[in-house]
Amino acid sequence: MGTPEITHKKQFPVRWALKFGISAMLLGVIFWLLPTDQVWHAIQRIPIWLMATVLMFFLAGHTLAAAKWWLLVAQGSNVAYSAALRAHMAGLAANLCLPSVAGGDVIRAGLVFQKSEDKARVALGSLTDRLLDTIALLFLAGLGAVNIFGTRAFASGALPVVVAFVLLTMLGLILVAFVLPRVANGGILKKIAAAIEEFRHQPGRLALCLLLSIMIQAGFVALNVSLAMASGLDLPGSAWYYAWPLAKLIAIVPISLAGLGVREASLATLLAPMGADPAKVVAVGLLWQGVIFATGILGGLMLLLTSKRKHSTGAATDSSNPLSTQPLVRRD
Repeated sequence: MGTPEITHKKQFPVRWALKFGISAMLLGVIFWLLPTDQVWHAIQRIPIWLMATVLMFFLAGHTLAAAKWWLLVAQGSNVAYSAALRAHMAGLAANLCLPSVAGGDVIRAGLVFQKSEDKARVALGSLTDRLLDTIALLFLAGLGAVNIFGTRAFASGALPVVVAFVLLTMLGLILVAFVLPRVANGGILKKIAAAIEEFRHQPGRLALCLLLSIMIQAGFVALNVSLAMASGLDLPGSAWYYAWPLAKLIAIVPISLAGLGVREASLATLLAPMGADPAKVVAVGLLWQGVIFATGILGGLMLLLTSKRKHSTGAATDSSNPLSTQPLVRRD
C-alpha cells in the first residue's frame, strides 16, 4: 500500500505582509516629511571604506555576541562554539524576513536544540541573553542621558523613562529567579527552574556576559557615531549613547518588519531636542540598516555553505561504507 500523499495548502503570510506594510508606510511618511535630497546627500558623503570598516567591526561584534550566548546556553552540553556561531549568524539572516528583531532568537535557539543535552538551558540562556542586552542598552541610555542633560536629566523626562525600564527589567529578573523555582512542580518548568538555580550559583558568568553585552552595544553606538560624523551630523557622542539604545529597544516591538522605519523615526525623534538634523539622522539610520542587511545576507550564506559542506561530508562517509544500503536522506 502506497503512502498517502499529504499536501499542505500555503497560507498567505498576513502578519508578515501587515508589518512589511507598516515599515513601508513609516518610510514613506519619513521621506514625505523630510527633504529627500538632503537625506541622499548625507548618504553620499559616507566613503565606501568607512562602510566596509563599520561592517567589519559589526561582524566582529556579533562574533563576540555569539560567544556570549554560547557561554549562557552551552554549559554541560556538547554544543561547540562553531555551532553556536553558525546558529547566531542564521538568526541574523532570519531577521531579514521575520516581523521582529527578536524572531532571530527563536531561529538561533532552534538550531542548537537538537545538539544540546539540556534544552531548558538553551531556552533560559537565550532569554537571559536578551535580558542582558536589554539591561546593557538601558545602562548606556542612562549614562548618555546624564551626560547630555546633566542635572536636567530627571526634569527633562529622559532619565525617569530609563530608570522605569530598568526597574521593570529587574523586577522581571527577580520574579523569574526567585518565584519560578518555588512554583515549578514538574515538566519543563522544573527543568527551567533547575537551570535558574545553576545560574544563581554562577554570578561571575552572568557578570562577564553583562560586561560583554555593554561592550558590544557600546561598540555599535560608536560605529553609528562614526557614520554620523562622516555625514556631517555634529552631535556629542553622549546624545547617541542616550538615543540609539532607546531607538533599538523601541524597534524590537513587533509592529514592523525587523524594526525598519520604526528605528529611524524613533532615532530622529529622540535626537531632535539636541538640535539634530532629522534628514542626516535618517540617513545614518538607513546606512545602519544597510549594515544589518549585509550581515544578515552574509549569515545566510554562511548557513548555506556550512550546510552543503556538512551534507557532502555525510554523503561521502555513507557512500564509502560498502555495508551501507540505506538511501541518503538530507536533514536540514
